[in-house]
Amino acid sequence: MGSATEEPLGQFLGDDQFPVAWDSEAEKQLLWVFDDLHCPNPLSPMFADIGGWWLTCDHMFRRFGTPFAADWLAKFVNGYVYTAVIPADPKLLIDSNRYGFRHSATVPHDPAYPEKIGKYLDAVLPTYGRNFADWWRDRLVPEMLRNYEYLEGKLDGADRLTLMELACLLEDAIDIHDRHWKIHWMLNFAQFSATLNLRGAIQRWRGGVDETLVGRLQNSSSDRNWDSIKALWELKEEVAKDPKLSLAFRGEAAREIMTALDESERGRRFLADRVTAYQREYGYHAVWSHEFVFPTVREHAEPVIELVRGYVETGYDYPKTIAAVEKDIQSATEELLDGLSGEGLDEVRSLNDINLLMAPLTPDHHFYIDQGANAHLRLVLMAIGATLVESGALTLADDVMFLEYNELRVYMADTAAIDARKLIARRRAEREAAYRLRPPDWIGTVTATQLAVPYLANWGFPEKFYRKASKVESHIEGLGGSPGVVEGVARVVLTVEQFDHVRKGDIVVCQMTNPAWVALFTKMAGLVTDAGGLTSHAAVLAREFAIPAVIGTSSATRKIKDGDRLRVNGTTGVVDVLGTGRDKAPDADALAADRMARPH
Repeated sequence: MGSATEEPLGQFLGDDQFPVAWDSEAEKQLLWVFDDLHCPNPLSPMFADIGGWWLTCDHMFRRFGTPFAADWLAKFVNGYVYTAVIPADPKLLIDSNRYGFRHSATVPHDPAYPEKIGKYLDAVLPTYGRNFADWWRDRLVPEMLRNYEYLEGKLDGADRLTLMELACLLEDAIDIHDRHWKIHWMLNFAQFSATLNLRGAIQRWRGGVDETLVGRLQNSSSDRNWDSIKALWELKEEVAKDPKLSLAFRGEAAREIMTALDESERGRRFLADRVTAYQREYGYHAVWSHEFVFPTVREHAEPVIELVRGYVETGYDYPKTIAAVEKDIQSATEELLDGLSGEGLDEVRSLNDINLLMAPLTPDHHFYIDQGANAHLRLVLMAIGATLVESGALTLADDVMFLEYNELRVYMADTAAIDARKLIARRRAEREAAYRLRPPDWIGTVTATQLAVPYLANWGFPEKFYRKASKVESHIEGLGGSPGVVEGVARVVLTVEQFDHVRKGDIVVCQMTNPAWVALFTKMAGLVTDAGGLTSHAAVLAREFAIPAVIGTSSATRKIKDGDRLRVNGTTGVVDVLGTGRDKAPDADALAADRMARPH
């Protein structure tokens, strides 16, 4: 928040296009950042109540003893979520929402806490950096797998559970979600420590930090993300070697392919044995992981079929790709150590060894937590919805996502207590209308102290704050997320239905990516996103696939049209529209309102 005398660098309290209701003067003095990194779409009421990553941040700040923050709160504005880091200031009194209850920001009693606790943070962080990879492998992943095994076992028999048994399962799923996100923040800070220590050593012994080189050293060649890619490649290889399967995969759409597969015994076995197995292993994610309204791959086979079709179409070569990634990580390590000797060589090598052990934890925690925790909670909610539909209390199973947590609990106990259908219809309409708004990158008050919070780099700050809007419509600036220059045709992708529009050599333009988008990385020649910083999923994966990428433009999906010809410079962070495409797609407003807001 900064001191009382700190001069604000900027302030936006709302306007006619994006009105903001403020609950207190204290709220206005904070920097609230639009969470387009995780939640670029208007949120459902249920996810806003029980799904947010921000619900467990006070645990992270307490556990590590951070002097710069004590909590992280969410503010919901016109359907979108903004979050603010809460400084460890006893004078700051501010309320938020947690599971339907008023939650006062966690702040220390002692005014001297930040000054005192910083010594503890500095002392303990290296221990996390050295040991966390072992803790993750030996203790934390087995714990999460046991939790998921319990939920999946219950969900397999969900049609035999009573509504109140499902109510208890929902509480179990919320507890598991909460626990897994606490593990997430332990991992997050451990990785932060490892990267910080390595950067410090590079600065000491080389006199400067090569950001591109450090980015390459964050890559991984052995993690759950690559496991899922390998599994898809194996399905593709099976299809390519089998004439009957190959014939079925000549279809243009997933539904057409599935119909063709269902017409032969071989095809039915492929669906039952291979595709279903992939769904059970890797299907606990949706096109947007940080939400409950989007179906998971576990629920629908079409996304798997489309992914395999894309691999068949491009002739994707997993062994070649993974070998190139491994070679580049080794090459980056050699470049890092080249010319060092003695104490400098020993220190940098040792810290890089820790860094490389930690690198797979970025995709792994996405798999087990960002994707897995939210997907399992969605499936429990859908089981409740299906039971309410069967009893005649709801029309669609995912209607439950448009109730708040306590509203759902009241409705489960007494369906006469709430006019749920009327409430759900209104909230669906409100969410659809919200797609027509343009959420600004930030609201509230900006100070130098707030911009210095290290976590905000994940959203592209402070660069996003200082960046001036280009006066040339065809010139778009962002962050250089993955080096290189490429020219190609733009494919604006806002929904999972548009994945199959991407062809080999296209440049994908989107809000942000997550591991559900990984198949597109085997096709695209370049990437441009609205959201994110240099450590975002899009930037990391683009570097792994050696694809030029410009990240965090804030405006690419608005300024670029489907079919435009682009030049993407992932080194300088600049995108130029070289020509207008003849095949125009609907603009972002129309696509958002028509596709993303429709009931699933």
